[in-house]
Amino acid sequence: MATETDIFSELDQFDRKILVALAEDGRLSITDLAARVGLSKTPCQIRFKRLISDGYIEGFKAVLNPSKMQLDHIAFVEVKLSDTREDALKSFNEAIKKIREVEECHMIAGRFDYLLKIRTRDIGRYRRVLGERISTLPHVANTSTNVAMETIKEGWDKFGSSLS
Repeated sequence: MATETDIFSELDQFDRKILVALAEDGRLSITDLAARVGLSKTPCQIRFKRLISDGYIEGFKAVLNPSKMQLDHIAFVEVKLSDTREDALKSFNEAIKKIREVEECHMIAGRFDYLLKIRTRDIGRYRRVLGERISTLPHVANTSTNVAMETIKEGWDKFGSSLS
């Protein structure tokens, strides 16, 4: 099984430092990024562009505060499908992408087929999303909901020693 070190073995220390710095603050200018990782501006910019073109950096976005937007209700939903043949999976996958309250969707190897992370304002809105949208998706046989009481850690924004 590949370790995190193996996954990033083709990256040298400067590439890893660039990724960590950008994960912490994606708004860094090339000048500030170069200073932070110990390179001059031009080599840093070349590496930055290569990390993008090689797919290590997929894009940049604002990290929004869900609480400020009154989206504090998080539910994790286990979804079991009635059919798991390839066409059924494709049909479900395309349909789930259209539900904006679904923050994450993972196919699972286990007692259910998908795990969804759903973020809404409150339990009432969640019930409507589940009943009117998720339960009516193609091939959904049943669902089971787990409600988060508190979020301790969220996101993959800090690599720690993974890239060191």
